[in-house]
Amino acid sequence: MVLLKPDAVVRGISGRVLSRFEDAGFKIVGVKMARMDAELVRRHYFDLEERLGRSVYERSAVFMQQAPVIAVALEGHDVVATVRKMVGASCPDEAAPGTIRGDLAHDSRRSSEATGKGIANVVHASSSRDEAAYELGVWFSKEEIHGYRTLLERFIR
Repeated sequence: MVLLKPDAVVRGISGRVLSRFEDAGFKIVGVKMARMDAELVRRHYFDLEERLGRSVYERSAVFMQQAPVIAVALEGHDVVATVRKMVGASCPDEAAPGTIRGDLAHDSRRSSEATGKGIANVVHASSSRDEAAYELGVWFSKEEIHGYRTLLERFIR
């Protein structure tokens, strides 16, 4: 499960981010644009405050409500682990070149703390299969996930 964050949407780079996942062979099986309200932030980031503290949660909540987000359900071999590698470190200034955050995000933890704003790091990616299953349930109904075979799948399976 991937969320293109408000900074990706307002900068007009959503297509570039999605292309990276498709270029890697992943299939988009669900997609929707939405504005997060406080309740949706709470449901999506249900454990963020416990893991990283109240101030991080509050900054993230404000940031995620600034503009629409795009929720994306991806499918493919080892999708969760591979997408995490493709996305890079959470703090863009620590993300390796070649990763989505390393190439496209321009924020830092220090800047976030100094300004009191959430880190603009382009994308959220589920950190485990269990988290992905939970987040997919937050964002999509079963009817909103669409199965199909790509051309690549027809050749390799």
